[in-house]
Amino acid sequence: MSVKPRIHQIQALRALAASLVVLFHAKLSPGGFIGVDIFYVISGYLITGIIIKEIGNTGKFNYGAFYLRRAKRLLPASLSILALTAIFSWLVLPPTVRADLGKDVLAASLYVSNYLFAFWQNDYQNLNATPSPVIHYWSLAVEEQFYIFWPILVFSLWKFGKRRAVAMGIFATTLLSFIFSHYLTTVNPVWAFYSLPTRAWELGIGALLLFLPKRVSLRRKVAPTLLVWAGALLLIYSIFIFSERTPFPGYNALLPTLGTAILIAGIAYWPPILNDFSKLRVVQWLGEVSYPLYLWHWPLLVLPSTRFGRPLTLLERLFFIALTALAADLTHRFLEKPISNRNYSTQKVIRYSTLGTISCVAISASILLTDQGTIKLPNGSSVSISEVMAKPQVYLDDCHVNNGEVLSGDCTYGDKSSEKTIVLYGDSHAAQWFPALEKLANDNGFKLVSLTKSACPAPEVRKVQIGAYKNADCFKWRENSIKRMREIKPAAIIVSGFAHFDVPDKYSSRKSWWADGQQLAFNHLVGASRKLIYISDTPHPSRDIPNCLAANGGAKCDDIETSDSRVSGGFIKVDPTPWLCTDKCPAVVNGMVAYRDASHISVAMSRSLSLELGGVLTDLGVIR
Repeated sequence: MSVKPRIHQIQALRALAASLVVLFHAKLSPGGFIGVDIFYVISGYLITGIIIKEIGNTGKFNYGAFYLRRAKRLLPASLSILALTAIFSWLVLPPTVRADLGKDVLAASLYVSNYLFAFWQNDYQNLNATPSPVIHYWSLAVEEQFYIFWPILVFSLWKFGKRRAVAMGIFATTLLSFIFSHYLTTVNPVWAFYSLPTRAWELGIGALLLFLPKRVSLRRKVAPTLLVWAGALLLIYSIFIFSERTPFPGYNALLPTLGTAILIAGIAYWPPILNDFSKLRVVQWLGEVSYPLYLWHWPLLVLPSTRFGRPLTLLERLFFIALTALAADLTHRFLEKPISNRNYSTQKVIRYSTLGTISCVAISASILLTDQGTIKLPNGSSVSISEVMAKPQVYLDDCHVNNGEVLSGDCTYGDKSSEKTIVLYGDSHAAQWFPALEKLANDNGFKLVSLTKSACPAPEVRKVQIGAYKNADCFKWRENSIKRMREIKPAAIIVSGFAHFDVPDKYSSRKSWWADGQQLAFNHLVGASRKLIYISDTPHPSRDIPNCLAANGGAKCDDIETSDSRVSGGFIKVDPTPWLCTDKCPAVVNGMVAYRDASHISVAMSRSLSLELGGVLTDLGVIR
């Protein structure tokens, strides 16, 4: 097949990619995230073509000129929108997020945000945090890293054997990257999603298109036309069947990448309906503004939602999509086009790029240096933000097990010489009770053993796997923890778990799913202790409480959703809801901020509830 490009088809694919990402983040397209994969294939195809053309014509490659062209094309819009987003976020977002915002802007300025967000998202405790307004810069970071390494690889391969060596080298790189991507998607999907080595194969597939035969002997045009339709169907399938639950990238990413590759390779054979559609003025316009459209859409969706303290309504999402389109058009007209049409000297490109980067770094530093300050409570008093958002000591001691770990450390607290031991067992919603139990252990002279792991509740449920936390790791960790508890023979085992994970489709209700998990946990704990105590999950906030208080001064932050307090199996049930709620669940209880985020009670709140929890343990004969 001939692969001679027709620019309007490439623009149409750009338009499709940008539109899909916008619709996905506006919660209007379940598989719209594949827009990034479409972009990668296009970039791999176009950039590799530029590199090979220069090397083929001159036998050399001017790295400086290449990077200057990339800087001129990408940095003005990227850095300008980043700076505006950072400043606006600084002004409108609550001070509780400033530390994270500063780090995010700094990473985006230096095009390493993909690795920062990979690390950040691997911390389960941050999955419910306020979304970063610059998280979408991760894909730009991947591309920029690709631009650094790819010309070096291609030119080095060319010196060994020209086109044949380049083709073989790119094929080998693409294959190895795909294998690694598939492997890492199964063991650590967050890092697989964000990192260049696991995304390089998508760019490589685009690059390999340049080495297809220029002519293929075909008696009829039916065959290539059908192939083009097959490519389109692969994209359509991915858009409507894929969702956030789909393991990605891995082998699933083959569908959108191969679909895009087929459409690019078969440009000469696009059927009239696709060609005519791609020529539509609105489609071409979307292709022209696809880059600023991508840059603008996320902050214009996430910042209003964060400020409102709730998800956007459908009408609000449509309004901000329209505002995104307007901002993208203005950016293209008054920034991108004037710069691209001017013949700037090398010195000017370097000067302006450096100045823009320094400005963004300076803004991030200013945000980081801004005092996080305090949260003003409804009664007029103030509390330190850092104090409110602090995590229990087990996190600081690395005793709370995180992603990929299946064995808890030997972490004991209280009176370590005591013959009486109480075990705390479960996920982060069990760990939130650690401050209360640690106080009781110190006051009553018993040994406290903490066995907690993020995203692994004590009820032995199989969750829908989203992110880096694997069911297999949870089951192995539970097995190891139960074995240890049987060896300890504690006076009591206190268990709990977050009850709001996504439920697998095979269960008809959350109630039956959770009850089955509780029963399994009880069955496996019988014999380990005479007192098996289950603390029902705490009432579940509908928003991030510290952020809400910082932004609204206490108004609009109450009315927390109550959690299901039902407990199955033979556990001794403890319902903490009356300790936190009356006729409503207030964000501030007795002058203390009740929650440190959108899920977990604060350290101060937990410690204050030691009296109530101690009363329960005394009534049960566990402590005196």
